[in-house]
Amino acid sequence: MSAFVSAVIVAAGGSVRMGSAESKQFIPLLGKPAIEYTLRAFEACGLISEIVVVCRDSDAERIKTIAADSGIGKLSAVVNGGKSRAHSVKNGISAASAEAKYYAIHDGARPLITPSEIECVVKAAFESGAATLGTAVTDTVKIVDENGTIESTPLRSALRAVQTPQVFDSELYSFALEKAEHRLGEFTDDCSLIEDMGGEVTVVDGSAENIKLTTPIDIVIAESILKARGES
Repeated sequence: MSAFVSAVIVAAGGSVRMGSAESKQFIPLLGKPAIEYTLRAFEACGLISEIVVVCRDSDAERIKTIAADSGIGKLSAVVNGGKSRAHSVKNGISAASAEAKYYAIHDGARPLITPSEIECVVKAAFESGAATLGTAVTDTVKIVDENGTIESTPLRSALRAVQTPQVFDSELYSFALEKAEHRLGEFTDDCSLIEDMGGEVTVVDGSAENIKLTTPIDIVIAESILKARGES
């Protein structure tokens, strides 16, 4: 099966935990801005039809320049972010093509995603209507109360650390957005919107390398992974 898939790259966040005023999408990894790696992965995936980037208004021209210099031909729009992540995604899909049958929503600060991982999760969404990448949790996780006292220990084998892309049938996702319209600020990922309306999301095995740039140590890890892949 093949369909028109719009990638919505959410790159509107700041770098508070990085200790930088600059958007973390521009953090240099081996001398190239992080967002360039993200864009290149979606450009190289044959199942992605177009790319929409959601960012801060002050970053828009820089992202367009990076895309042009990197030969990103699928970039169709660069739009402003919203007051929350879900609002930013809403802005992104509003700028997507009317032909879109699926939305592949991805964190711009996950520059180590690969075209093959994107393809796997998109194909899973073709089958189920909603799919996400995720990895098994290796640490024991505890649920604690407001005082930091352990209340319970969930079964580790049932836990997954969810990543992006998260891919959804466009009609399903648009309906979920509409249903949660007045509560969008409550949702920290897109799967939660589908769960909130009683829908099911398939989790596809992802890679531990698909990290999100959040703190300075993540830059060291990301560059090490890129070097192992032969980037320079």
